[in-house]
Amino acid sequence: MEDVYVVVTIGLGSPINVPAFTAGVANLISPYSRFHCIQVTEGGNRRWARVKVNVDEHIVVPELDPVAVAANPDRAVEDYVASLSVYPMDPSRPRWEFHLLDFPTSEPGVVSTVAIRAHHSLGDGVSLMVLLLASARSAADPTSLPVMPQQSVRTGAIYARQPRHAGALARVWSWFVLMWHTMVDLCFFSATILFLRDPHTVFKPAADDGDDDGDGVFHHHNRRFVHRSLSLDDVKFVKNAMNCTVNDVLLGVASAALSRYYFRKSGDINTKEICLRSVLGVNIRPTTSLQTYVNMIKSDKSNEVAWGNQLGQILLKIHLAMHDDPLAYVRKAKETMDRKKSSLEVVFTHKTSECFLKMFGPKGGAFIFGRMFTNTTLSFSNMIGPAEQIELYGHPVVFIAPSAYGVSQALIVHYQSYNSIMKVILSVDEKTIPDYHQLLDDFSLSFEHIMDATSRLLASIKKE
Repeated sequence: MEDVYVVVTIGLGSPINVPAFTAGVANLISPYSRFHCIQVTEGGNRRWARVKVNVDEHIVVPELDPVAVAANPDRAVEDYVASLSVYPMDPSRPRWEFHLLDFPTSEPGVVSTVAIRAHHSLGDGVSLMVLLLASARSAADPTSLPVMPQQSVRTGAIYARQPRHAGALARVWSWFVLMWHTMVDLCFFSATILFLRDPHTVFKPAADDGDDDGDGVFHHHNRRFVHRSLSLDDVKFVKNAMNCTVNDVLLGVASAALSRYYFRKSGDINTKEICLRSVLGVNIRPTTSLQTYVNMIKSDKSNEVAWGNQLGQILLKIHLAMHDDPLAYVRKAKETMDRKKSSLEVVFTHKTSECFLKMFGPKGGAFIFGRMFTNTTLSFSNMIGPAEQIELYGHPVVFIAPSAYGVSQALIVHYQSYNSIMKVILSVDEKTIPDYHQLLDDFSLSFEHIMDATSRLLASIKKE
């Protein structure tokens, strides 16, 4: 993950108090040694070394062109955050930064913006979110930590327990299905690492364009980070109506949006379904860990928190097709996700990466990691955020939009829930997807169509 960085854009509802924000960041990182370390080379080997941190060097207040900001503040923020993907960080300092943009944008309630850039070695989305929430407070009660939503029990063959009255044959069959699906998934995972590569499409650069060397080393272009708000209540409305999960709905929206964009851009009138593959990062911590870890940090038990990167990967099929019924995308997504829940793929991919790292060193781990992203088309993830509005060092938070850059894929799709909002965030290589705002519009429009179809379905059922 040497070239992989996390970028989080946070909209604030008040002007930025720089001294208060700096003091808050200093208190945030002081107990955690990983935020005080740099990588050094000794005798040809690299290791982490602790250094003294000057927080002021990690708080950036850029001087932007006032004319450009006044003319289009949204574009000014977008351009600045995009610039983070091409300007390297100073290796003599720990690799994390806070960029403060103290001017309003067109997004309702946003008075200022904070862009956080951190190297992925500091943690995955869950651990970084836990750290952020541990330093935030509830807007309703500034003395209280943010409340996380109650996470539903994970379903699927991995987590299900056979009823006591189930016969021996039923138990044997369920284990056979689980092992068979796991074996098939691992074969496809191994083939992906070795040779199986998604075809060139409007979402994936051609293999001979010189952007990667086949092992995941990627000479990336300027990266763009754009986001759009969806109603979390509307997402749950579709979920309940379709008897599925939030992830099913979000995957269905992504499939519909990518289908709309693909058939418009390619001009392909073939009605045959096209299948691309996405890398889905899965948090392997317990489902209750977010709130539990936040509480641990508050009670000075941060050493018990599972920091770092605790992720497994699933190779998830994204189906591109033009369906007359928008709900067909959600049904297909549910079918895909249900199939993956009857497999131990996520556990084995995590353990395989760990074994390669231990046996062959960083280069072995990097080979697995790089090939997985080079040979697939996009990445997909969904993060759960606070169920209420929060404040960050006295600043009301309007939205949270995490993303990443540094992998060889031209498109990364993130979803982030916060309060009553579901943010869809796209990280795109603008050379491959120059009309990225149109792709973002496709997400909004696809969700509207799915919502309308859900309302019509329920109205029809009620009428009957």
